[in-house]
Amino acid sequence: MESLAFIEQIPPFDQLEPADLTLVRQALQRVECEAGVVLLTQGGAPSAYLNIVRSGAVALRTNGQTHHLLETGDMFGFPSLLSQEAPLADAVTTEPSVIYRIPETLFRTLLERPPFAQYFLRGLSDRLRTAAADQPLSEQGLGMAVKHLIAREPIFVAPDATVQEAAQLMSEANVSSVLVAADPPGIVTDRDLRRRVLAVGRGPETPVSAAMTRPLMQIDADTPVHGAMMRMLEAQIHHLALTQEGQIVGLVSSTDLLRFQSQNPLYLQRQLRALDDPAELARYSSEVNKTVEMLQRGGLAAPQIGRIVATLNDTLIARLLQQAEARLGPPPMPYAWIVFGSEGRAEQMVLTDQDNALVYAEASPTAQSYFDDLAVFVVEQLIAAGFPPCPGGYMATNWCKPLDEWLAIFAGWIDRPEPQALMEAGIFFDFRRVHGALSLEPLEQQMLAAQRNGIFLAYMARAANAFAPPLGFFNRLRSEEGYIDLKKGGIAPVVGMARALALAAGSRERSTTERLAAAVQGGVLSSEGADNLNGAFEFFLHLRLRTQLAAIHSGQMPDNRVLVKSLTTREQRLLKDAFMMVREMQDAVTSQLQGGGLR
Repeated sequence: MESLAFIEQIPPFDQLEPADLTLVRQALQRVECEAGVVLLTQGGAPSAYLNIVRSGAVALRTNGQTHHLLETGDMFGFPSLLSQEAPLADAVTTEPSVIYRIPETLFRTLLERPPFAQYFLRGLSDRLRTAAADQPLSEQGLGMAVKHLIAREPIFVAPDATVQEAAQLMSEANVSSVLVAADPPGIVTDRDLRRRVLAVGRGPETPVSAAMTRPLMQIDADTPVHGAMMRMLEAQIHHLALTQEGQIVGLVSSTDLLRFQSQNPLYLQRQLRALDDPAELARYSSEVNKTVEMLQRGGLAAPQIGRIVATLNDTLIARLLQQAEARLGPPPMPYAWIVFGSEGRAEQMVLTDQDNALVYAEASPTAQSYFDDLAVFVVEQLIAAGFPPCPGGYMATNWCKPLDEWLAIFAGWIDRPEPQALMEAGIFFDFRRVHGALSLEPLEQQMLAAQRNGIFLAYMARAANAFAPPLGFFNRLRSEEGYIDLKKGGIAPVVGMARALALAAGSRERSTTERLAAAVQGGVLSSEGADNLNGAFEFFLHLRLRTQLAAIHSGQMPDNRVLVKSLTTREQRLLKDAFMMVREMQDAVTSQLQGGGLR
């Protein structure tokens, strides 16, 4: 009876009726294993049981690398059991363990109970995400817990300690920073001592509380290295405190991460901030490609890579604008440099053509002349860095206008949703400011006015249907000379639907994933629909990125196409399923934004 009492506490068994629990008690098998027993084999026979760890531990290993450690109450084997395909990982006991097993026949009987089925039957989105994550995060790569980079225990000083005492301690320990035991904690770095003490004429008796930075940014010590890297990039900080159970256990710096991965985004970002040599600019494209490949090999999903690349591109653009201002003199009025398209959504990985524009505060001949020259300089420098000119001319050299004119253009697109207007709205409504002091709140509000224009939203949904998934008779994949365009057939439709749905929900979000989440929050999309679209989107991006990196390696120009025969049978089946789901969602979203119901 102990086994049943244990099982009853585990979701979703805790949702079963007494009669079903009796069936579980009758069929449950108890297996005792020594350490090192292989319970499932990657690529081997499909699992015949739902396995539950009663005691001990089981490691899930892909290609010999452990990426999950299962403990009491954790389950495994059910993905293979459901799909009847080979396990994607080895399941190996790491210590003497007791495993409870439920045979396939009973498992499938229990799947007829809705609460039980909801827990185990993974939808299309999960299968696609699994396929997109074929390369698990290596324990020795970006997936390693950042705590493994801690070189020493954290060094603290009291808030009333003097900066001289802090500097002495830093010198003795050969470190560039110390933590301040204030509430909340702070940090004092070499840079703080230079800028906030020496540069302003303060003396050695200055308390560290007057020079520290607070609050100190913190992150859980078990966060993967790539998560710490992303936090530093987005916050533009150099030190990050690591915590366990609320206590600071160490400190990592950008230098630690640079030492860990010499070819990582932090290293490239640091180079960009000091960029002066045109020869370094010419290497940008190849350096980004190397960074993207490193991140992909480290197991990062395509959307995460897109965010990192967007941060790097933003840093480059900001540096180029600083150079332009140094050449031309201070700007005559506030302005904002904006990007749109995949760059605006932070979904660009391998560099593609430019999509940018410039907004300045008010019309004047002087401003027009200055900002035209600034746009020419930056666009030409971006071409030198590997961003080709936009074939449609959507660059700041052509789209450099005062704010009032931009507001009129946005209003015109919304009020007169003609084909050209819809195309340009679809491009510019992804806008994101990269640099400049001008507030774009009026432009945000003008764009959000689309929520009140049902006709415009309906046309936006129809525009997303202009891209048709490549399916032929009997839903077979339809290729051209053996290739499928993933952007036209999959990525663009999902992006278009997410954009229209987010506008309908009154959301300011830009990324496709965040727009779908906002659509759910706003009641214009079901959670299931968002999950499926997100999963398909990530799968399309994964296949495209893998193909583009292979093209770069072979000296070819990367594009959006994938050769069907280069995909595994499983990937082809998933691709067809994803395209079918996108086609169904196109009809549903169009119906929703024309006043119908989304199911």
